Amino acid sequence: MVSPAPHPGIEILSQNDPTDHALAAIASILDQPDSHREPEKAAVEQKQVNPGLIEAEGYSKVGPGPMAAIRFRWTARRENDGEYYVDETIGESSMPIVSGPFTRDAAIKFVDDRQSEAQGRFDLLKSEMTGQGAGATSSTRKDGGEI
Repeated sequence: MVSPAPHPGIEILSQNDPTDHALAAIASILDQPDSHREPEKAAVEQKQVNPGLIEAEGYSKVGPGPMAAIRFRWTARRENDGEYYVDETIGESSMPIVSGPFTRDAAIKFVDDRQSEAQGRFDLLKSEMTGQGAGATSSTRKDGGEI
């Protein structure tokens, strides 16, 4: 049963829909004044370091997000055979998805690329949710379907 929503064009599917609560939590985080967001922006702007200076064993990056339970982490590790693998986890206690084998430099690049891709997707979603992104002005795809 669809109930009327307080905003035209928005339908509330269920009063108990957990998705509504998750979206409300994300929206409340995004509605904070800009002064609270400055540290986040500073943390994102990282300088590229020469991979030759980085120790690949234990090299790790964490993806963006408001909750640790859904945040990605990529960690490089070295096996006894000298090859590197990258463990990708979601949250604190998930089973890792293992990628590899890699060379030392390739493992570092894989971790950096995955974190960069996740940050890009997060920034796009955030800008669309706040109405600041290019995709926020249209809710129709090129093929005519709804987003």
